[in-house]
Amino acid sequence: MKNESIRHSKLHFWSEILGMSPWKTRWQQTKIALMGEEDVPKTKFGWSSLAQYHPRISPKLWLGKPYRARKVIISNLVNHTPTPIEEGWSVKKTQVCDYRGKKLTYDSHNGTDFAIPVGSTVCAAAAGKVVEIRSEFNRGGLKVFIDHGMGLMTCYAHLARPLVAVGDYLQAGQAFALSGYSGLDALITLPFGIPHIHFNVWLNGAPTDPFPYGQKSSMWRNAAMPLPAKPETISIKLSAYSEAKVQQQINYCRTAKVKADLQNLEGLEKRAVHTIIQKNYYPTRFRESCNVYDQTYPRRAVLNLPFSPEEFDDCIFLDEL
Repeated sequence: MKNESIRHSKLHFWSEILGMSPWKTRWQQTKIALMGEEDVPKTKFGWSSLAQYHPRISPKLWLGKPYRARKVIISNLVNHTPTPIEEGWSVKKTQVCDYRGKKLTYDSHNGTDFAIPVGSTVCAAAAGKVVEIRSEFNRGGLKVFIDHGMGLMTCYAHLARPLVAVGDYLQAGQAFALSGYSGLDALITLPFGIPHIHFNVWLNGAPTDPFPYGQKSSMWRNAAMPLPAKPETISIKLSAYSEAKVQQQINYCRTAKVKADLQNLEGLEKRAVHTIIQKNYYPTRFRESCNVYDQTYPRRAVLNLPFSPEEFDDCIFLDEL
């Protein structure tokens, strides 16, 4: 009942939808993106970054209305030819190729952008446990991380409001947040940037494209394209970690404060989860990367479209509108 009342209360534009509170913290995080800091190069922008502006589509989504009835718009895919991350996170389009061989992506994009109306319900792509909730204005705004077992973790960025807490267990398709467009990129592109959920899939601790490509099979339950989850109850077996590998990954950290913070976390699961998050959102802070799980797990077709079937039917690519 408490979650229902929170879910239906009005979202605050500045503090929730844009995620700009607390202001002092957000300013400090903005400076990291624009100017960089120890072991984190500044973000790279250019004229090609204007491709992220979509004045034809964005206004409706900002107003909480669909551009196409019951359709989720895929506005960016994983780039399979990324520029070196050591040069900085790049929102330019200089060498891009999505899984279809097209250019619906940008240099450093390592997830899938699902464009939806602000205030939409965000659901678990598969059964799992909420292992972390954090907000970083320079890195995707408000984010929820879910462990699905067998080395699979998903992250949902640009949220407005969480409806769950760390430690909660979710079934596939269960609502856990309301969408917004929190984070610096929304502020920079307002009002013509498309509100979306940046959806990351991490397998064995590394970013992976859930769509089929090369010899890789699809990770979507509905073959090539995702659909909302059908109601079902699935037992959840959480991921197992290697304590030695987690320690090895922490030892690879270049940044003394981050390394100490990770080392001081209590419990293997917490250290592992936070280490995976750090090395994926701030990869230049680590000399090398290793798999922190107890083994190397295969790709599995277990993911669903992370939205409610009451609101959406399926997806369409932005470049096919």
